[in-house]
Amino acid sequence: MAQVIAVPPVDVEPDRTYYELPGEQVAASFDVEPENGLSATEAAARLDRYGANKFAEAKAEPRWRAFVRQYADAMQIVLLVAGVASIVPLGQYGTGIMLLLLTVLNAVLGLNQEGKAAAAVAALQKMMIIKAKVHRGGNLAEIPAHQLVPGDIVSIEAGDIVPADGRLLQAATLEVAESALTGESLPVSKGVDTVDGEDVPLGDRTDMVFMNTNTTRGAGKFVVTATGMHTEVGHISNLLQHEGDTETPLTRQLAKLTTQILLIAGIAVAISMILNLSRGDTFTTVFTAAIAFAVSAIPTGLPAVVTTILSMGTQILARANAIVKRLRSTETLGSTSAINSDKTGTLTLNQMTAVELTIAGRRYSISGSGYSTEGTIKRVAGEPDVPLEQFLLPMLLASDAVVTDGELIGDPTEGALVVLAEKGGLDAASTRETYPRVAELPFDADYKLMATFHRMSDEEGRDVVRCFVKGAPDQLLARCTAALDAGLRPVEADDAFRKRYLEENSRLGEQGLRVLATARRDFDPSTFDPAGDLLLQMNGLTALGLVGIVDPPRPQAKAAIAEAKLAGIQVRMITGDHAVTAEAIARKLGIEGRAITGAEFAAMSDDEALAQIDGIGVIARVTPQDKVRLVDTLKRRGHVVAMTGDGVNDAPALKHSDIGIAMGITGTEVSKEAAAMILTDDDFSTIVKAVRIGRGLYDNLKKYIEFQMAALMGFIVTFLGASIFNVVSGVPFVPLQTLWINFTTQVFQAIGLGYGEPSQGLMKRKPRPENEPILSRPLIVYLALAGLVMGGSTLGLIWWAENEHNTAVARTMGMTSFAIANIFLSFTVKDELRSFFSVETFNDRRLLKATALSIVAILFGTSLGIFNRILGSVGLTGKQWIACILVGFTVVIVSELRKLMLRRRLRATVEQEEVVGAVAPTPAA
Repeated sequence: MAQVIAVPPVDVEPDRTYYELPGEQVAASFDVEPENGLSATEAAARLDRYGANKFAEAKAEPRWRAFVRQYADAMQIVLLVAGVASIVPLGQYGTGIMLLLLTVLNAVLGLNQEGKAAAAVAALQKMMIIKAKVHRGGNLAEIPAHQLVPGDIVSIEAGDIVPADGRLLQAATLEVAESALTGESLPVSKGVDTVDGEDVPLGDRTDMVFMNTNTTRGAGKFVVTATGMHTEVGHISNLLQHEGDTETPLTRQLAKLTTQILLIAGIAVAISMILNLSRGDTFTTVFTAAIAFAVSAIPTGLPAVVTTILSMGTQILARANAIVKRLRSTETLGSTSAINSDKTGTLTLNQMTAVELTIAGRRYSISGSGYSTEGTIKRVAGEPDVPLEQFLLPMLLASDAVVTDGELIGDPTEGALVVLAEKGGLDAASTRETYPRVAELPFDADYKLMATFHRMSDEEGRDVVRCFVKGAPDQLLARCTAALDAGLRPVEADDAFRKRYLEENSRLGEQGLRVLATARRDFDPSTFDPAGDLLLQMNGLTALGLVGIVDPPRPQAKAAIAEAKLAGIQVRMITGDHAVTAEAIARKLGIEGRAITGAEFAAMSDDEALAQIDGIGVIARVTPQDKVRLVDTLKRRGHVVAMTGDGVNDAPALKHSDIGIAMGITGTEVSKEAAAMILTDDDFSTIVKAVRIGRGLYDNLKKYIEFQMAALMGFIVTFLGASIFNVVSGVPFVPLQTLWINFTTQVFQAIGLGYGEPSQGLMKRKPRPENEPILSRPLIVYLALAGLVMGGSTLGLIWWAENEHNTAVARTMGMTSFAIANIFLSFTVKDELRSFFSVETFNDRRLLKATALSIVAILFGTSLGIFNRILGSVGLTGKQWIACILVGFTVVIVSELRKLMLRRRLRATVEQEEVVGAVAPTPAA
């Protein structure tokens, strides 16, 4: 068990009463100006002084203890007992020493295996670094959270994980979920007012935020007061238990299977010993046979090997831009049968560009692309030119995005609006400096708008607090009572205006554009209360304009959707856009099924949703509750569901799905924490690629396990048969011969299968049911039959050779033929249907290299004098080699007969489905 150790204390212990002091005073105590933040030089100096903003690392398990722990494995215990017993009662020093040395080798290999798995996990942790938005030298920058220092000025918004403890300087409808720290189930409203009292509980310190809590609503700015081990969560970290490794369903299956085989093997060993003793064999002979039998029949760490392969699989996925946080998800990927994907940034490029602007009966087209400010705003010839500043101001002032030299920090949609304003001649930095915010209503998924408030003069020169609003067109229209006419004069937003507004919104949406609306409202400065409920003020708005924003589909998304369809995976688009916009893009991408709104989906009963879900391809204007219900509905249909998300409100659906997928670039920290997988490129095609890799990993694991099970059964049959029929005194292989097969041919072929090329056509198969056992009953019966044939034919060869030659030749031929049978077996399990004799069988270079090593080991075991002496083997003649090859080949005959039956059964099923499809009635037009 890992232990947490404390870091050396820093020379400045943070004051624990910051909540009692005004925010400005706290900032002053850290010698920082809230507007500018720390300079880069000062931040570097404080990082040296205070240390990194992270917890003390867990104390590593000593290597000697990890080495000793390897001897808890059943295989190691058997080898250790066999080694000691060979030396003490039997006096077989060579065999005993060799067995003990093999336990050391096994332990070293186990340590190396654990090291690789730990390195894989550590590499993934490095990829999942939390970012913080910090003000340094007057500029807003994103840095890794571990680089924060006391005195830093940090901005947070909904979806962010609070990266350090701090005193709030600004808060706009800010709410933080602190259940991980305080146990409070509901998010806590935060503000800037001081909290009076001594030893106020953490949950009541409403002017403070704490490290590792989740921002669920609003926005804020705070000065960092504590980092790392000096944060509140750092103070209790020594009390936290290190989370143990969790078993995956697959490793649990294998652990159970291993236990069953161990029980069978134990019974078989006992029967063997009783039979040999009853025939009057000496104790030495019986004990030697028992040691050899036990060594061959103990499953060698199947669950551990599978865990290692899955761990390595996470590295393969990471290189493919998919960070999988749990091993369980690696095996679940291959079962995915439904993918619910966000549109923006996943199916599209998320390089938002405003291409059309509609105001007061006028339409403008905008040139340029991406976040470059190069471009122009063009009007239709013959229309009078009007100043656009009042229409562009909301795009700048009601946005937080920063665009510099084509690079964006912030929300992509806001980036498109900022770029549009700059194309219209406004300078973002100086305009924001001239009109600072006096209040703010952050965006929230519940009301789908954002508003900012600024002191300025209206068109008549009067001082006002002007509210600029941007958001969903339908939401803003519902709150508007006025609009501007062609002469830019305020008029009532009557039914005729509302009809034109909605028609224009539909026109833009049908082009596949994302549509955003802007509006404004003026307030009297003498009566405006910036601390009041600003959402209640979002009525009586004056509509300004509509902006059509293009987000082109990703070039590779269409091909990925087609591949998913071929693999039997349903793909749905889930978006906050309007249905017409979403449907237009879905058709371009090849997503099938009709488009409905979240309201229509919510209006369906559970039974209606279950019946209609297969015909729905797009759900637009969704709420978080709709997403959770969609996952539930698909699960009831028997699907393994993958759900993408990037916002804080997506977290419930991500957690509820089988594979929650967060966006690594645009995703909030809360969504990344809730997800099982993170896309580092935000690309839908990466999801399909991950499914392909997941299917390949599972396919290879299955081959490896099939190979091990059949070979294990072969060993048991050989030894038990030798005892029953008294072949070579019940010892078909001596212990070292058994180990030679185990640690050469079987290891080499297992590696070739586990790390080789997956079967072809995996993405043309239907998804595997998640609860499907890795070894079905028919497959277990076949593997037992294959093991019976391998063991029976090997035993027959040993019996013949003992009668024709001698015991040494018999055991050597048995060892050789069984090893050769293992090679043939590995190629037969390579594909479930394809014949062993097809050319594709030998296309896997890794398996061929492994086979070459196995052949070398077989030759060395019989042909080199040093191995003859160690193993007790002898050289073989040409005829004896031919006999060994022919006997080993018998497992191929059994495999070919099974595959022939499976191919015929599959062909009959396909033909039956074609007949059913041909006679099915055609729907009426």
